[in-house]
Amino acid sequence: MIHTLFADHLSTKQIIHGAGLKSRYHHIWHMDEPLAAACVLLPESTQQVSTILKICHDHGLAVVTHGGLTNLVGSTETKENDVVISLERMNQIEEIDSESRTATVQAGVILEELHRATDKQELLFPLNFGARGSAQIGGIIATNAGGLRVLKYGMTRHLILGLEVVLADGTIVSNLRKIIKDNSGYDLKQLFIGSEGTLGIITKAVVKLVEKPKSRYAAYAGLKKYESVIQLLKHIDAGASGKLTGFELIWKNTYEQLTSASDAVRPPLPYDYEYYVLIEIQGAHPDKDIQLLEHLLENALEEEIIEDAVIARSQSEVDWFFRIREDVNNLVDFMPYDQHFDISIPIPEIGRYIARCYSRFRESGIATQVYAFGHVADGNIHLMIGKNDTSKATKEAIDHLVYQEIETLNGSVSAEHGIGNHKKAYLKFSKSDSEIAIMKALKNQLDPKGIMNPGKIF
Repeated sequence: MIHTLFADHLSTKQIIHGAGLKSRYHHIWHMDEPLAAACVLLPESTQQVSTILKICHDHGLAVVTHGGLTNLVGSTETKENDVVISLERMNQIEEIDSESRTATVQAGVILEELHRATDKQELLFPLNFGARGSAQIGGIIATNAGGLRVLKYGMTRHLILGLEVVLADGTIVSNLRKIIKDNSGYDLKQLFIGSEGTLGIITKAVVKLVEKPKSRYAAYAGLKKYESVIQLLKHIDAGASGKLTGFELIWKNTYEQLTSASDAVRPPLPYDYEYYVLIEIQGAHPDKDIQLLEHLLENALEEEIIEDAVIARSQSEVDWFFRIREDVNNLVDFMPYDQHFDISIPIPEIGRYIARCYSRFRESGIATQVYAFGHVADGNIHLMIGKNDTSKATKEAIDHLVYQEIETLNGSVSAEHGIGNHKKAYLKFSKSDSEIAIMKALKNQLDPKGIMNPGKIF
């Protein structure tokens, strides 16, 4: 029995097998499906992770790492003989250094817990997205998560100063420096950021913090043309002097559905416009910042960039505005079955591309619903497609309708969710043959036996 290989190194409470696997799962949306695995291991230290991987390497056992299980491309899916390593017990915030403005955290720390801890120090870890209450730092780094503030702060990789990683053979590679500038050769941590658990297991990280803003305001604007969306982005970004932290675009039919599910997400603007933009600014002067936002929106109205706007003036109103954008269950819950897309294309092309997508789906009749929304300021749009069945033929037909233009537009089939199992066939649309060859060479060098999350990405 595979689980007995670890009995001398972990306590019985750290090894889950047999009937115990019925309470485990591979994704938070599939909690009713028992986990297929040989065992789940719950290490409590980097050394234990190293010992586990050495045993797996010696015996050629496949390893899948589990974090918060919010991944959307099948990176945490498992098979019956897989050894699952869950980092949920490695959940300590080891240090918040207010002087260097860094936090040293174990991989199992939940993002929202880090937000709370840094908030007490008047600091901010800028990364923010809807799954913050369950997503773990290790998984966030392994998938290079994006979220709602990429415009201002960049992707996860821009917020990582140092990593501790355990390689497939158990070797521990640790570089937990707090420095921003380190030009001493290859930046090895970047290999593991976005690697989806295929090169090693991230156990600790040093993340970059910023001073906590003293103000946070939000607004919704209604617009009739996509070209006006681009104008508004340039107008707000130029006038806000670095204070613009969020610029989210929601298409009309998506906005209608997101704001009709309950009173908690009632619409702040009427259903009169083709596009709705959620704007967030953060700054140091509450009175001046709200006046600035008012002024910028008034100018946008006068210049006929926007048709209407409403400002959230309290924290509760800001939370309401963002709840509309973040709670995608208000889309999923009304679909027979759902299929998600996370694409990047050049900003000027987004409006025309989504219009063509909507048209293709109407003509095909293959979808029950089509919803578009996303982080337009960084070129990342999400599509959620409702469908009547989960057949492979339906999935592939929908994939084709969405991905058929990605390569010619010089876009990406994955802006922030990764490749995992579900997008392997489409990696060629975003990466050249030579790029894929280099990726495979790195994989073979760091994991010659192919035990780390096998079958993912390639």
